[in-house]
Amino acid sequence: MNKVILMGRLTRDPEVRYSQGATPMAVARYSIAVNRRFKRDETDFINCVAFGKTGEFAEKYLKKGQMITIVGSLRTGSYDDKDGKKVRTTDVVVDEHYFAESKASYESNRSSAPAPAKQPAQADGFYPIDESMEDDDLPF
Repeated sequence: MNKVILMGRLTRDPEVRYSQGATPMAVARYSIAVNRRFKRDETDFINCVAFGKTGEFAEKYLKKGQMITIVGSLRTGSYDDKDGKKVRTTDVVVDEHYFAESKASYESNRSSAPAPAKQPAQADGFYPIDESMEDDDLPF
């Protein structure tokens, strides 16, 4: 099974081109910065490509800095560069995009203004997580 699910911030606006042919197809390329789960100071930069309607969605709605979740599959390939050296590539072919933050939160992050503090909703059983807790302190 080849399935990838990632959440991260776009490092740049998607670059969209249209294929040649009777019915042109959108091809959107972008990358997302994904923080490693247990090492907050380490980030992976993942190349993504979206085709067709998914690519058109990326062109219309995705912007640099947005937090998104993508679902897709991993693809590897290779080509020879102008010097004749073999270059290997790894991309995530995106099947689905999801917004992982509200538009208001994204806008406040872009303007460098702190996001308004949300009061935890005690009625629905959730409580704030202490972000200073280390994984070694967990009981499991």
